[in-house]
Order: sequence, then C-alpha cells, then structure tokens
Amino acid sequence: MHSGFSALRSSLPMNLRTEGRRTAIWSAAQADIDRITEIWRECLGTWKGPWLFGRTPTVADAMYAPVVARFHSYAVQPDPVCAAYCAHVWVWPDLAEWVAAARLEPEQIDELEVEF
Repeated sequence: MHSGFSALRSSLPMNLRTEGRRTAIWSAAQADIDRITEIWRECLGTWKGPWLFGRTPTVADAMYAPVVARFHSYAVQPDPVCAAYCAHVWVWPDLAEWVAAARLEPEQIDELEVEF
C-alpha cells in the first residue's frame, strides 16, 4: 500500500481532520478503489473475517488502515462487505489511537512553511 495505488493516494490525500467530505473521484482513483475492494472481498471471503486473514488483525490490515481512513474522510461508499470491514477497522483501538494523536497535531508546522 505504501507505494501502490498512487491515483488513490493523490486524489484522496490523507486527512484525518475531516469526515464525510464529498469529492469527485476520478477514473484512475476509482480503478484503485475497485481493485482494493476486490482484494478485500477475496480475503474476507476466503478467511471469513472480520479481518482480512481471519480473526486476528495482521500487517495487511495495518497497511490498509490508511485506505479505510481515506474512505472515511472522503465518504467513499464501498459494497456492504467492504463497508463492514471498514467499520471494523475504523474502531480498531490501534487506528483510533493513531487518529486521535493525529488530530492533536498542529495544522501548520512553521518550519515547514519556508518559501523557496
């Protein structure tokens, strides 16, 4: 995930301060969404969830947590199976802790606002 799905990452940048923001989803980003949800459905169907590979979260779930966050931020509405997975990941204590910490960070970091 960290280097794939570039259209999704470009079109729906990480923003943990927003929820349900409606935005246009371009075709390349939609193709990434379709591929991700296909992977999720395959894993959940094979391993019977609630996590991608069964009853315990794995690194795969951690790698897809930023996608779940993007879906949450930009009101992406996946099919019911993937929506249930997203809801499960969204309340995962590890992700909740990460989101809470991110929301405490300053919106602007002065030393990064250097003009070139």
